[in-house]
Amino acid sequence: MSSSAEPLVPPFGPLAGVRVLDSGRFVAGPWAATHLAEFGAEVLHVEGPPFHRPYADPTRSLAPFLPARAPGDEPVSESWVQYSRNKLSVGLDCGTPEGRALFVRLLQRSDIWIESSRPGTYDRLGLPDAQILDANPRITIVHVSGFGQHGEAGRIRRPCYDLLAQAYSGFLALQGEPEPSPPMRAGTALNDTVTGLAAAGAALMGFIAAGRTGRGQVVDVAQYEVFFALLENLALDYFARGVVRARHGTGHPRLHPYDVVRAKDGWVVVAAPTPESWQRLRELVGIAPGPWDEMSWRLEHRAEADAQLAPFFAARTVAELEELGRAKDCAVGGVPTIDQLAEDAHYRERGMFLEWEDPVAGRVRGAGIVPRFESTPGRVWRGAPWLGQDNAAVFGGCLGLEAAEIARLSAAGIIGANPPAGHTTAVDVSASGGPA
Repeated sequence: MSSSAEPLVPPFGPLAGVRVLDSGRFVAGPWAATHLAEFGAEVLHVEGPPFHRPYADPTRSLAPFLPARAPGDEPVSESWVQYSRNKLSVGLDCGTPEGRALFVRLLQRSDIWIESSRPGTYDRLGLPDAQILDANPRITIVHVSGFGQHGEAGRIRRPCYDLLAQAYSGFLALQGEPEPSPPMRAGTALNDTVTGLAAAGAALMGFIAAGRTGRGQVVDVAQYEVFFALLENLALDYFARGVVRARHGTGHPRLHPYDVVRAKDGWVVVAAPTPESWQRLRELVGIAPGPWDEMSWRLEHRAEADAQLAPFFAARTVAELEELGRAKDCAVGGVPTIDQLAEDAHYRERGMFLEWEDPVAGRVRGAGIVPRFESTPGRVWRGAPWLGQDNAAVFGGCLGLEAAEIARLSAAGIIGANPPAGHTTAVDVSASGGPA
């Protein structure tokens, strides 16, 4: 990576010194870049026009919202606050010749580029992969899309969101109660975030390969494929034995007990997937040895097995069952909600809730950073930026543009910003949001 006179990000984490250009939109692509930023990568989030509501990156406008810190400020999307911390923001219109030229200059100074537009978008902008690799032969280009960069033509151009990828991957067909109940989507944008993690890992693999060979490459991350690859032996089961798995409710099709069970005051999960774990659970519940000691019997006689287990759990509270599980080394655990997790001693001990300063919403508290590095831990060094917060630092400090040139480009609408009330768009690099 070509370094600027002053680092734009304070050095920390295992990725210190790695520069990532992020032009992703709407969770999956941006989340990949955020994950890298949380471990020290310098992430430049490029947003095109309009440089105001409705923004080009819809994550900025995604409900629910936090109240703004100052009168006159826009409300802040909770998703933006969580998904975009540690990033630098520039507003740049790549649809103009000067904007494209600046974008290529940023790519020349970057190690990784992550984008999540529909396939062909950057080709139509006059920025094909071949041109980017010609400008920077060492860069790793990561395309994140719903259905991939090539394949059946009618498929790859379709719109895709988390729910569509859950469905097309085969994941959704396995979630929920059996027919006639409908499939049950994951309770969060799980495909988006898991795809983001996969894209972040792919970006680093490409970066490592480029470090060895001196040659960058293009990485094609399809949302549906990420989930499909995580469905255990689903495909092998079908091709080997013709098994078409269906929804199985809260239980497991091949393990029992491996289920959600009602307690006196809530729900617990109970898992006994091995002979040893079943023996411990049987002893805890007080069940005598018998044919139910075989997994095959329990699977064929679920109702009878449940009848032996259910009264024990129904007569005790979640707290009592968790304590008994700990004492007998059984996998029994509650199903906590976020208000309970916020008070959980283990979450607190491991720092899973962090506070940081958002430039618009003020002090916020959200999820911590994982995984944990002993010597080079990740951290939150800044909140999610307002649009164009780092124009001067990036275009001036990184590309070497003079203040007058930045001002001209801003007046022409090629560079854009939308500062909150009371903030300035001055082109002085020292005032533009570099490390505090």
